[in-house]
Amino acid sequence: MDFEEAADTVYAAPAADFIATRNELAKQLKAGGDAIGSTRLKALRKPTVAAWIANLVARTLPDELDDLLALGDEFREATADLDGERLRDLTPKRHRLLDKLSKEAVRLAADEGQKVSADVAQKLRETLDAALVDPAAGDAVREGRLSSALRHVGFGVVDENGEPSNVTPLTDERRQAARDRRKAQHAEESATVRTKQEAEEREREAEEREAAAKAEAKKAFEEAVATAQTAEARVEDLDSQLDNAREALAEAQALVHRLGGELDEARREARDAQKQSREARKRYNRL
Repeated sequence: MDFEEAADTVYAAPAADFIATRNELAKQLKAGGDAIGSTRLKALRKPTVAAWIANLVARTLPDELDDLLALGDEFREATADLDGERLRDLTPKRHRLLDKLSKEAVRLAADEGQKVSADVAQKLRETLDAALVDPAAGDAVREGRLSSALRHVGFGVVDENGEPSNVTPLTDERRQAARDRRKAQHAEESATVRTKQEAEEREREAEEREAAAKAEAKKAFEEAVATAQTAEARVEDLDSQLDNAREALAEAQALVHRLGGELDEARREARDAQKQSREARKRYNRL
């Protein structure tokens, strides 16, 4: 299994099993010698509920999704030409197709045991609409590896009901200018996507650095605790030795005191003996 197969498997897993599946497959890639693929896989983010359902649509309803993206191509052509009549014809079709695909997606999610709230349903619809509007978003949805829902403003100038507004025929010169603006807008949107991806990459790197810092801090803390425990044990040992030394000193002092008394007594006895010896010598000399 390579990275691409592993990534598809991860995003096809039930939402509750995403993390476990990702970590297990990352281990397998690493064990198989693909350390880079393992790292890339571990960096994949768990999809939100709306993103998970959109990925489910990409795997389960590929033909219906292709119909939606094909309609997006028609919209872009009509928008580039500012063809008001064609846009009016395509807009109801857009709404009908989004409604149908959104309902099918909710049904598929229910079959998988996934509840869909009103907020999630709205984000799912916005994601499908973004796929219709933006080719890059369409490719991302078709790939089936979204981690977050998508959203786009829409096509051209529209009223509150989504209908085209103030669309007038263009000369060839103005039509070309409109196409040039569309290309510039697409380039800007692509740059925005890249900027967002770079920001997410920086965020992931920051999270990894933070995790590494926490791990290092935890290790340092554990080492400090171990050092403190060793020091405490050493202090207890020294305290015990000091108590023993104090007891020995007290016993030695008592012995010194006792021996001093005995020495004084011996000295007195020696003096008395000397005195008696002198007196005996005197008595001897007088004989």
